[in-house]
Amino acid sequence: MKKSGQNTQETDITRKKRKKGRLMWGFIYVLAFITAFCGSALFKMKYNPYGKEFTTEWNDSVGTVYTDLSYGDREANRFDLYVPAGRSRDSYGLIVYLHAGGFTSGDKSDDEQLLKWLCSKGYVTAGINYTLRTEDHPEASVYSQSVEIRESIPYVLAEAERLGYPIREMAVGGGSAGGCLALLYAYRDADSSPVPVRMVFEAVGPSSFYPEDWKCYGLDKNEEAARALFSVMAGKEITAGFGTPEYEKEIKDISALLWVDSDTVPTLMAYGKCDKVQPYEASLRLLKALEENGIPHDYYLGEHSGHGIQNDPDVYADYMRKTLEYLDTYMPVR
Repeated sequence: MKKSGQNTQETDITRKKRKKGRLMWGFIYVLAFITAFCGSALFKMKYNPYGKEFTTEWNDSVGTVYTDLSYGDREANRFDLYVPAGRSRDSYGLIVYLHAGGFTSGDKSDDEQLLKWLCSKGYVTAGINYTLRTEDHPEASVYSQSVEIRESIPYVLAEAERLGYPIREMAVGGGSAGGCLALLYAYRDADSSPVPVRMVFEAVGPSSFYPEDWKCYGLDKNEEAARALFSVMAGKEITAGFGTPEYEKEIKDISALLWVDSDTVPTLMAYGKCDKVQPYEASLRLLKALEENGIPHDYYLGEHSGHGIQNDPDVYADYMRKTLEYLDTYMPVR
């Protein structure tokens, strides 16, 4: 007969082996996820097939840029602020746009042209950096990055106010990883935002985490690998069974889908049907949730595109034009 001490020792050994296995799968699938994102996201989200339609000839008559402003003690806690020329209005709308890069790369400067273009329409705009998951920062996660974005907003508003641009309301957008973070701020953090969030616009941002949707990584057939990857993204160990209320509670902090309700802000989205980085199937869950809750929304689908809308330029252009329509509707320049 085995003694209780022996049973305990075997249990500890089994637990350590299981944890080691999760770490191994986590490394493999995080590496695959990072490689896929970094190989496509930065280039494709900057793709602009319509040239000058979505850019502006920037000079002092259009606006001014203030770069590398601080919002915290971490090295990455910096933002760029773009303000329109003149300070003729009593208040302004703010547009925050969050950069792509698979949560591991990218920079606020990648979206300089987009931020200048939106600023030329009369908005104060901001690009915000966040701590990337790298060898130097293995602790960084989607959750920690979303918290940094939340913490940055009061600093952005204060700097705009100091420069003579009081902010009355805001919109948030992003591409890929930035789209995920934009949705989290607009859905999860809107109630605590210092100013009202009027809308969100995003392209190819992950919004939900169910293994059956993530077929592009084989996670539908390997729950251990799915658990490892989603744990890294959540910044904590995910232990509950997939598809259970307990799982949704554990993953909710990084899943915009699970925050959708009747008060969710108007949402503009674009996805690629052939996406092998952020699974297209996951976006259908978000679409369904918005429909069921009666939220104003538009969903653009690139039938021939992957991660980005590079093979459907007309769809991309319509999405960009619709962005201006949403701004004119939900946050007009006054």
